[in-house]
Amino acid sequence: MNPYQKKRRWKFFLLIFAILIGIASVFYTDSFVKKMEREEADQFHLWVKIQERAMFLYDNDDYRVIVETVRANTKTPVIMIDSAGMISSFFGLDSTKTNYPTADTKLSYDSLYFVRQLRQMKAQHPPDEMNFFGKKFKAYYRDSFILTQLRYFPYIQMGVIFLFLLTAYAAFSSARRDEQDHVWVGLAKETAHQLGTPISSLMAWTELMKSKFDAEDDPLIAEMENDIKRLEIITDRFSKIGSKPILEDHTVYIVISDFIRYFKVRTSDKVKFSITGDEQVRALLNVPLFDWVIENLLKNAANAIENEGSISVNIIENLAKEQVFIDVSDTGKGIPRSKFDAVFQPGYTTRKRGWGLGLSLTKRIVENYHSGEIFVKESELGKGTTFRIILKSSLRYEPTTA
Repeated sequence: MNPYQKKRRWKFFLLIFAILIGIASVFYTDSFVKKMEREEADQFHLWVKIQERAMFLYDNDDYRVIVETVRANTKTPVIMIDSAGMISSFFGLDSTKTNYPTADTKLSYDSLYFVRQLRQMKAQHPPDEMNFFGKKFKAYYRDSFILTQLRYFPYIQMGVIFLFLLTAYAAFSSARRDEQDHVWVGLAKETAHQLGTPISSLMAWTELMKSKFDAEDDPLIAEMENDIKRLEIITDRFSKIGSKPILEDHTVYIVISDFIRYFKVRTSDKVKFSITGDEQVRALLNVPLFDWVIENLLKNAANAIENEGSISVNIIENLAKEQVFIDVSDTGKGIPRSKFDAVFQPGYTTRKRGWGLGLSLTKRIVENYHSGEIFVKESELGKGTTFRIILKSSLRYEPTTA
C-alpha cells in the first residue's frame, strides 16, 4: 500500500470516528432532553391541578404559600382557553407583548403574539382539561427556553466542532504543504549543487581528451558532450525549483517537437510518436522546466505501453479563453477513474521500482510556475489515457467590428 492510500484510509477512519462521536453526542443529549420533557410535563400537570384547586386552597393560609411557590417556580409558558376557544388567561409569556402600555412603561400589546404562541403550543403538546365551577377549560404549554436550547445544542455543538476540525485541517494541511515545499526545494537545490562539480570535471576531461588524442570530430566524444549537456539541463531544472523562473514567449509546437525529437531516439522503436495541431500558438514558458513536464508525461505514456503502441501530442488553441490545450495521449493500459486525482499525489505509483514523484513534480511545475492546469482528461482501461495541459496563450486577439 502506497503512502497516499494509507493517508486516505486514515482520513476515512478518522471521519467515521468523528461521525460516531457526533451520533453518540446527539443520542445522549436526546435522552437528556426527553427526561427534561417528562419533568416539564409532570410540572405542568401539577400546575394544572394546583390551578383547579387554587380557589379552595387560597382560603387556607397554609396552602396559599404552596400555591404561590408552585406558580413562581413554573417557567413553562401556558395559555388557557375556554370552551369557545377564547383565551381566558396566560402565564409565563413575554410581558412586553402581552400587557397594555401605561404612562410609566413602554410595553406594546401584540394580539397576534397570542395566536402564534397558541399555535406553537398546540403543535408541541396535547392540552390538559380543567374544570372551574362547572366550566371547562383547556390548558396548553410549550417547551421552556432552556429545553429548546438543549434540543438544538448537539447540532450547534457538532457544527462548531466541524468548523474547528475544518480550520485545524486547513491549517495543518497548509503547514504540511509548506514543509513539503521546503523539502522539495532543499533536495532539488542540494542535488543541483552536488551535480555541479562532477559535470564541470566531465567537461574538462572531454576537452582534455579532444586535445590529447586529436579527437575533435570523434562521434563518441560528441555523444559524451551531448550527455553532459543533458546533465547541465537537469541541473538547471533542479536549481530552478523553489525560485520564480523566467518565462519567455515561445512557440509551443516547436518546443514540444524539439523535445520529442530528442526523446524518441532514446525510447523503444515499438513506440511511435506524433505531434499535431496548431503550429503557431505561443505561450510564456520556461523551456527547461516545461521540457521536464513533457518528459514525465512521455515517460509515463511509454511505460504504460507494454508492447507496441503510439504516443501523440495534440496542440489546440482556445481563442475564446485565450488558452492553449496540450493533449498527451497514449495507447497504454489506462487509469481507473477513481485514480484520476491520485496519480498526481507524491508517492503514488503502479511500478515496482517507481518513486511516484514524476507527475507530482509535473503538476507543481505546470500550476506553480506556469499558472496553468493539468489533469487526466480521459482514460479507459486497456485502451489508453489522455492528459491535458492548459496554459495561458501569450497571443491576444482583439474582436473584429463590422
